[in-house]
Amino acid sequence: MTDLTLVIGNKNYSSWSLRPWLLMKQTGIPFVERYIPIRGEAWTAQITRLSPSGKVPALQDGSLQVWDSLAICEYLAERFPEKRLWPTDVATRAAARSVSAEMHSGFQALRQNMFMNIRRRMPNRGRTPETLADIERIVAIWNGCRSRYRQDGPFLFGGFSVADAMYAPVALRFETYAVKTEGAAGDYAQTLLALPAMHEWVAAAHAEKEQLAHYEPADA
Repeated sequence: MTDLTLVIGNKNYSSWSLRPWLLMKQTGIPFVERYIPIRGEAWTAQITRLSPSGKVPALQDGSLQVWDSLAICEYLAERFPEKRLWPTDVATRAAARSVSAEMHSGFQALRQNMFMNIRRRMPNRGRTPETLADIERIVAIWNGCRSRYRQDGPFLFGGFSVADAMYAPVALRFETYAVKTEGAAGDYAQTLLALPAMHEWVAAAHAEKEQLAHYEPADA
């Protein structure tokens, strides 16, 4: 029995919900999933009660509420130290936190022009100069981390960590918009996409019936 409940939105669209969900699934942290369709009938009535920010994801641990994806990941790392959700080495942990924070606060062009939509394929959309610069930076992060830590395992810092959960939605976006990555970065993207938990999330996204017009452009 677990006291942890993770409140998430639509799996097809909610990249932020995927991050802590994947972290918990991949590392075997037991939790109950509570799904509230974004902008559905239950949304307004429930979300402000479950998440002080009025956004997903949100984590309930007994009477404690934690919101914001990175804050949830940090809380889980403290709550379950045996899971080693951050690298144990101080310098490596600092690097992992840095790239995670960069993902959390940056890459606005990618977010705005290549929004998450797992069910669609839109290879000709979103390739503004700013978006391409974001993609170049992400690929550089992936290549740099894999080059430095490849002997420790298949993920950014060897073992699976918060950093991988933060970048997992990008691998899905790259599929949607046919962004080709090669070498270490391409191998890393495929490693993320091959995770059983990612397969589970993608299958659930395809099974959803809700559609949000903002993420379903008519000209795609």
